[in-house]
Amino acid sequence: MPRFFVAPEQVQGDSVTITGPEVHHIKRVLRLGPGDIITLLDGCGSYLECRIDNMAGESVHCQVLRQGLAGGEPPLRVVLVQGLAKGDRMDTVIQKGTELGAAAFWPVVCKRSVVKLDVSKKVSRMERWQRIATGASKQCRRALVPEVAEPQEWSAALDMIPPGALVLLLWEDETGHALKEELQHRSRPDEVYLLIGPEGGLEQQEVAEACRRGGIAVTLGPRILRTETAGPAALAMLLYQWGDLGG
Repeated sequence: MPRFFVAPEQVQGDSVTITGPEVHHIKRVLRLGPGDIITLLDGCGSYLECRIDNMAGESVHCQVLRQGLAGGEPPLRVVLVQGLAKGDRMDTVIQKGTELGAAAFWPVVCKRSVVKLDVSKKVSRMERWQRIATGASKQCRRALVPEVAEPQEWSAALDMIPPGALVLLLWEDETGHALKEELQHRSRPDEVYLLIGPEGGLEQQEVAEACRRGGIAVTLGPRILRTETAGPAALAMLLYQWGDLGG
């Protein structure tokens, strides 16, 4: 059954009005019409099985037949705090991170970040990244769409992390403490904030600041991973050990 995401405000009682890009997909790509049954997800964990009633202009009107909790989300909430990367590397992180089960993405501006976003670029990039997260959620049949936050400076992002949360910092210069050890000797928390540096890595000052605030520096092993590889790799490890990856 075709699945589409809608905003919660598009659901009014037992009726739903679909607008935006999904309309083109329904009408032009899949060529659905009145009487066809589709599944709608509100991006907050609920599903609605609906029947298309009519199509008017750039909207599709549906009748809700049944609804419930979609389920299927990881038992562990992981927020990927990713240093801004150039080119399409951020696209890759968000797409693959969504598929693996990240709950949210926080792009951060680090001292070695190559990318500098002005106001107009920031808005367009955020819209693009959110579209990528939505598309990846549809492809992998997730119930939720991870939120992509507005890019923040390193210190501001650290301020946003709740007190007492587990914060893991991937750092290529860490040699004494492996992520594997941390996962094996700690019981599963409710959520994890995973900090990843940009292409040039994190500066010592940034690492020290994160550790002063309770962050734990860890290594993934002897090989240096690219920034767009490190986050998804660590995310997969976390959700294998404490989540639902691996079945």
